[in-house]
Amino acid sequence: MRSPTEAKHHGTEQTKKATASGWIGSVLEYYDFFIYATAASLIFPQIFFPKGDPQIAIVASLATYGVGYVARPIGAFFLGHWGDTHGRKQVLLVCMFLMGISTMCVGLLPTYDQVGLLAPALLVVLRLMQGFAVAGEISGASSMILEHAPLGRRGFYAS
Repeated sequence: MRSPTEAKHHGTEQTKKATASGWIGSVLEYYDFFIYATAASLIFPQIFFPKGDPQIAIVASLATYGVGYVARPIGAFFLGHWGDTHGRKQVLLVCMFLMGISTMCVGLLPTYDQVGLLAPALLVVLRLMQGFAVAGEISGASSMILEHAPLGRRGFYAS
């Protein structure tokens, strides 16, 4: 049987691990999200949209960025439930892979000149996947940190 100091130390280590993993996961997810925002404003209007009016192309490109936010409530609902029933670690790994794969696929997309309107349509689908993944990661990481935080400090750790 462990002494109270050993049990306390183990709890502190678990708290540190949960907090670090939740923070790292959030950083990676948001890094992907912000990289997309930069590309949507600088590169995507020329690659994925018609060459006509550049102002319309940039607005359409930034609209694809906004589409990611539409999928967030859906992702939070489904992935939050999955995390509650199957474990948060499994959901966090799925979310990280889903975000990574969808980001990689954005880099592999054909251009508007190659496939026409299919290019922006595929871009929207991949943005929906990214929004879905971010929502599951945010809720899962926050819940995991909250569950491992010491009593009286849960709000601080979860924030």
